[in-house]
Amino acid sequence: MSSHVHAESVVRLTPESVEIDGESVILLCASLFYFRIPRELWKERMLQLKAMGYNCIDVYFPWNYHEPREGEWDFTGMHDAEAFLRIAAESGLWVVARPGPYICSEWDGGGLPAYLLAKGPEIKLREYDPGFLEQVAKWYGVILPILRRHQAGEGGSVILVQLDNELDFYGCGDPEAYMSALRDMAVAHGIKVPLIACAGQGGIVQATGLAQGVIPTCNFYPDDRDPEFEAKVLHYRAALSDLGLPLMVTETNRSHYLLRRLLSAGAKLLGPYLQVSGTNFGFTNATNNWGRPLAFLASDYDFGGMISPEGHIRREGYEGRLLARLLQSYGPALAAAAVDPHRLWSGEGDMREVFGPFGLRLKGGGSLLFLSNGAEEARSFALRAQDGRSIPTAGTLTLTSRGSLILPVDVPLSLWGVDGKVIYATAELYWAKPQDEGMVLAFHQAVDGGEIALDLDNVLEFEANAAAVIRENDRFTIQRTGAETACIRFRLKGGRQLTVVISDRLKALYAESVSLNGELTVTEPDFREERLHDEGAGVSWKRSLAKQGEPAVQAQAVGETHDSRLEPLERLGVYRGFAWYEAKAAIPEGKEAAGVLVSKAGDVVSLYASGRYAGTFTPGGGTVYAPLENARAEPDRGGLPIRVRVEIWGHSNFDDIRLPGLRLHSKKGLESIIAVTGIRDITSNWRMSPAAEHSAGDAAAFQAEESWHRVVGFGGWLSDDPYPDEIYSKTLTTSADVNRWTLHFQNLRGKARLFVNGIDAGLIHPCDPFVDVTPHVVPGETVHLAVRLQRMMGQSAGRVILYEGVSAADYVIRAAEEPELLASAGTEAAQDLQEPIQLPIATDPGAVGWLQGVVGNSAAGKGWRVHVAGSGLKLTVFMNETIVGRLWLPGGAGRPVMTGGSADSFYLPGPWLDRKEARLLIYLEAVDPQASGRLEALDFIPV
Repeated sequence: MSSHVHAESVVRLTPESVEIDGESVILLCASLFYFRIPRELWKERMLQLKAMGYNCIDVYFPWNYHEPREGEWDFTGMHDAEAFLRIAAESGLWVVARPGPYICSEWDGGGLPAYLLAKGPEIKLREYDPGFLEQVAKWYGVILPILRRHQAGEGGSVILVQLDNELDFYGCGDPEAYMSALRDMAVAHGIKVPLIACAGQGGIVQATGLAQGVIPTCNFYPDDRDPEFEAKVLHYRAALSDLGLPLMVTETNRSHYLLRRLLSAGAKLLGPYLQVSGTNFGFTNATNNWGRPLAFLASDYDFGGMISPEGHIRREGYEGRLLARLLQSYGPALAAAAVDPHRLWSGEGDMREVFGPFGLRLKGGGSLLFLSNGAEEARSFALRAQDGRSIPTAGTLTLTSRGSLILPVDVPLSLWGVDGKVIYATAELYWAKPQDEGMVLAFHQAVDGGEIALDLDNVLEFEANAAAVIRENDRFTIQRTGAETACIRFRLKGGRQLTVVISDRLKALYAESVSLNGELTVTEPDFREERLHDEGAGVSWKRSLAKQGEPAVQAQAVGETHDSRLEPLERLGVYRGFAWYEAKAAIPEGKEAAGVLVSKAGDVVSLYASGRYAGTFTPGGGTVYAPLENARAEPDRGGLPIRVRVEIWGHSNFDDIRLPGLRLHSKKGLESIIAVTGIRDITSNWRMSPAAEHSAGDAAAFQAEESWHRVVGFGGWLSDDPYPDEIYSKTLTTSADVNRWTLHFQNLRGKARLFVNGIDAGLIHPCDPFVDVTPHVVPGETVHLAVRLQRMMGQSAGRVILYEGVSAADYVIRAAEEPELLASAGTEAAQDLQEPIQLPIATDPGAVGWLQGVVGNSAAGKGWRVHVAGSGLKLTVFMNETIVGRLWLPGGAGRPVMTGGSADSFYLPGPWLDRKEARLLIYLEAVDPQASGRLEALDFIPV
């Protein structure tokens, strides 16, 4: 496999190294996403990363961020990808560019534009499909020329370009053909740096197809203390080495403890995902499978990485700087190091949950030994080599809980311009600092002590502070004698000086400088992200409320239909924001609606019948039933009036079969509304027969009334087979005055297939166990049901409910994105505009309205983090024209799992408040049908 796309590339890949401009480098690479950080702060975040020692960033380019509607491109302001790449180069950062077309990244649709979903079934996403590739070619035709202009060798710093993302999670039918097509587009647009493709779950072939010219990389997200982790990584390193390639880890956990373990296994690119946090501004959140299984991504996008969304450097940042200083100290010798396959060293003593020692052979001589303690307690042990050597020569070394050490053995001091070598050390060399008149080597050890043995043949004299030095000819054994920082100064022939400093680990973490005389300047940072403060934002609030069931929004009409089944919102040109459905259901005379079924609905569904609120639900693209009370038709309004408010929280950024709405191709809105007039529990009295008694387990043929069939409740037969395979059958007569029938298999576990009148109605999905059987039913006539049920003994078959009712029709559909919402907030069309109010406030269940105020900047000019206290409310928060937060406070059974960052706060960027005040507009929805929504407080914390 070719290690680079074009002979002119300045990037060269070998099994042992990544070379840029002829120099081997280890890429310490942090995710930094321009679309989640205000443009005014791009440079600041990059310089913060540089200060923490990172030399590279990876960045996605979301297609739908730049083309929100087909043919409408935006590369201005925060969308200016070219400016971002230019600033990265100016900041001295290499760039791994990831233009998709699919990016994942917990972003709406994984970056795929929602208009693709409206193009019909002929478009097959992420496949070697002409329709899809035609659309991708348009995107690549815009983004790849930008990357070409900023690639290394042409004035920029882009060193790798990734095609698609974690394709092995998706099940692409022909990954080789698909990746080859993307590769050909990239090459045609002049991309000369290596093209890569990452495997998300280790499926190198499934992720890349092993397409020529596409370099596999790996993403690892283990438990940091997985005892078998190095073995797994070494497996992939060996497989890639056989292809003539290095191991590059494009995504992994954010702890530098884990990055050290990856380094020990030969990784040349260390890519912790999301070391720089941010915000999902606007309607860019995703839904995904991080919940039960459904989850909503918060607007706050923060996995606890080194830098917070506001720009606070956290403790882990200094762990990064410590590792980066080590990488810089060993330089190309470590960047081109080879994994030691022989494991020449072993541990003796208390090695429980200690990982290692693993060895890397430095280019030019010497080795590094890697040790990681996965235990909650410190461990003490010694290291023994096959040749009989011991580290330390007597006693043991101690590794603290969750600690990691990288120890030099036989490392030539010529790496730093000094004759001699480091024979061994029980302390970690983390900083080699050249000075005008010599060299400083700074070591750290987590506990008191630390032993270093040096071979120096040109020492004239030496002096030591807080250390004992034993000299045996040219061998100097140094032992730190206490908790103080030790300093040993060697005056060498030729007038130069070698200074060895040994400190505790905490001082090493926060060291800002070290001098030739051994002085270590240490500044411990203030890690309080929310500073103590006595200032307030001084916001005065006004509130307006709409009538129960009214939207409080001037939405735009997007469709009308008399049909009972609806098109998804994407086919109506609605890709984000809110939609409102108004319809009527013609209830049969003498009946009332017991409830409403909303089918194929997502993401957030708020239901009103006859102006009364029935609840808010998150069906995940499935069906939901909402009970009603005293819901009768209103003759003067043509039936039972029903209104549904739907919010597109975000298209799934992943593909998961467990819910319809978690598929990557899933659409939004709803398919139908049914006013349920009858609910029948049909769990009892099913006829059961083992599938083995029928030809090929033919459930469709199991219809005849036979007196000796066993009659039991659905799934109720107690079998002696641990994996029973059974057919259950039932006959019933349907109501004559309705037109919709839906079966609900409540709490079903196992595999089940439904047949209606002998026709296969499909598998019953346990996460969406509603089946519309209307196409197979004639009103008032007999219907035969048969279910082939396969499950493990003890799994629940649940209950079977039949809902009968009538379809709603005469739909009017309206929608609103940011402009419509803002226009509505700027009017007094909603009733009951109030005078300034004080928090807390209460809002009736189902009510919606606006909260409005004005805020200035914090005293430091860096903005605010606003914490929201309350319950039963959903909030869409605007700062001027930009949505800065979408929150769903606890309360109500419909609330989904909220993940990805803070679910109860939002960030107001200081640069957006510079020299002016900002208008805050909050669209409030009370979404708990059992209790009033309460907003207790909005606490403005200065950044």
